[in-house]
Amino acid sequence: MTTTAVTNIASLVTNDPSLGNGTPLGLIHDAAVVIDGDRVVWTGESSKAPATDNVLDAAGRAVVPGFVDSHSHLVFAGDRTEEFNARMSGQPYRAGGIRTTVAATRAASDDALSANVARYLAEALRQGTTTFETKSGYGLTVEDEARALRIAGRHTDEVTYLGAHIVSPDYADDPAGYVDLVTGPMLDACAPHARWIDVFCEQGAFDGDQARAILTAGRAKGLHPRIHANQLSHGPGVQLAVELDAASADHCTHLTDADVDALAQGNTVATLLPGAEFSTRAEWPDARRLLDAGATVALSTDCNPGSSFTSSVPFCIALAVRDMGMTPDEAIWSATAGGAAALRRTDVGRIAPGARADLVLLDAPSHVHLAYRPGVPLVGAVWRSGQRVV
Repeated sequence: MTTTAVTNIASLVTNDPSLGNGTPLGLIHDAAVVIDGDRVVWTGESSKAPATDNVLDAAGRAVVPGFVDSHSHLVFAGDRTEEFNARMSGQPYRAGGIRTTVAATRAASDDALSANVARYLAEALRQGTTTFETKSGYGLTVEDEARALRIAGRHTDEVTYLGAHIVSPDYADDPAGYVDLVTGPMLDACAPHARWIDVFCEQGAFDGDQARAILTAGRAKGLHPRIHANQLSHGPGVQLAVELDAASADHCTHLTDADVDALAQGNTVATLLPGAEFSTRAEWPDARRLLDAGATVALSTDCNPGSSFTSSVPFCIALAVRDMGMTPDEAIWSATAGGAAALRRTDVGRIAPGARADLVLLDAPSHVHLAYRPGVPLVGAVWRSGQRVV
């Protein structure tokens, strides 16, 4: 293995408060990073960087951790352009649109689905995403859910079983029977291929009792819970997430004071998905309320073909700053360290000794430009596990 120093960094976001300026970002100005193999081994002022085999001059640009996208739905086929067009023409978003993607996904080959995942992951990588989670949920049969997870596992270790996305059209008149399937034969087939279990707890999908049964069954099989909670309406999802020690409650758009307090006092991360609100013209989550209460907040894309067809974390950062009450510092932390917390990872989402060497070099002097210059392709280079990949 060879060592590489990235020097002359105008501002380095480490997400380690013990480094740099002592803030949550651990910001270091005129900085350097040393990589040895797949790990960061040193950070500090550029003038104090140790000798290395290779040196790369950042030329006064900023470096941030690779983005950690902790919520996506990439194993799918088909297109929902017409649905998006209808929403933008005045029709409301409803959970039932998922059925369109289910039909297309069932009909697609394994190779086509895997190629689709690879396509969108490459798109995300070019925009700085180095760690991502993705889910099943567009098969809704034992065979199709298991194959979705096998396909996802070719591309990431962060794989989530979401047989409980909606009640399968095959069980439209027997939702209890579908819950039995999701918690029985489907779970047995899917558990070996996943780390997480998820459920869409919402009107038109699964109620609180059904969600509890599904997550509890998954936990008994060794899968850790996460949950789609409180996206379209007030509901029991957030409270259930905290009760079951879910790693994250995702969406969190409609919250009571009790929900906010529960998130602030528990270990569950509130993962906000502004791409969904943008694409459905829905009410924005109130990140400021959560942050002021002391909750841990993550930002993610929710990349999916129906309600948030974006793979761009920088775009979501800009939305969070503009429309959700976050500061640029809070948004970059939530898209990196916050995402890592939502996946219960300590090796990613930061640039500090011992962390995986996932770095994004921005064509800008500061991370603030991610919100300051929305829509501009600012990612100049990306390293994942110490290898330059963009």
